[in-house]
Amino acid sequence: MAAHFEANARFLRALLYRMTGSASDADDLLQQTFERALARAPSDDRPMRPWLVRVATNLAKDALRARRARGYPGVWLPEPVPNDDDAVLGIEPPDTEGRYELFESVSFAFLLALEALTPNQRAVLLLRDVLAYDVAETAEALGLSAANVKVIHHRARAAMTEYDTSQRPLGSDAAHAVLREFLAALAAGDAATLERLMRVDVRLINDGGGEVFAGRRPVVGRAKALIFFRKVAALRGAPRWAEIRELNGSPALVATLGEGRHTKDARRLVAFLRVDAEGRIAESYWVVAPRKLARVEFGAA
Repeated sequence: MAAHFEANARFLRALLYRMTGSASDADDLLQQTFERALARAPSDDRPMRPWLVRVATNLAKDALRARRARGYPGVWLPEPVPNDDDAVLGIEPPDTEGRYELFESVSFAFLLALEALTPNQRAVLLLRDVLAYDVAETAEALGLSAANVKVIHHRARAAMTEYDTSQRPLGSDAAHAVLREFLAALAAGDAATLERLMRVDVRLINDGGGEVFAGRRPVVGRAKALIFFRKVAALRGAPRWAEIRELNGSPALVATLGEGRHTKDARRLVAFLRVDAEGRIAESYWVVAPRKLARVEFGAA
């Protein structure tokens, strides 16, 4: 079993992160997968990976159903991870023949699009369109018939239509340039530049996880977004430390804030931008929930 762990753990963790959007959940589910393998792994000579993928995806589907049943305080966002984390790079080779690139499949826009899918659809789409499994391999890995895989895959692709047509992330270089200009405008309180950078229908999504103060509903529209940034700047001031890093396959703002007036004021944040084809910000994702920032290194406040 130690050899099977060595051969499969990184791959399974990367798959589990894409299934759940949570690195901490991926760690827990990976452990549960091998606990089950120790207890009742197949005794014949079949390859272990398809069996492990079936166990891992079944556990992930259960975790997704439980998360949805519990509800969430506000809008749920994925847990940010560095580009060199196994959750991102655990799948080899790094380039596949799938419909979606591996880095794209850990972007916030993609992981949020997956939230509209059922757990079964999510598993089939990841195996077919990210990992480039064929129908037979997907059916074996998930314990489904080939006919079921085809139907589920068709419905999953239909549910991803909006993402495919309008939400696919821009290239990293263009996103870097927009993020740098956006950060400079925020620090300077340059409302004119912020207005120019954002689309009229821009959406700001915050995730405090119920741990720290954060808007529980998206801020929709450029005028409201500008008011939001102005209020935050008045309350918290400029970040004490900020840097642009590569997280989840794309550039992200990583910042440390000063002490707030309340114990539930956020002290750290990670922000991603989704930039449209014209180079304007369509959505921004702000993760301030402390438990979701455990894998990100921060500078001193």
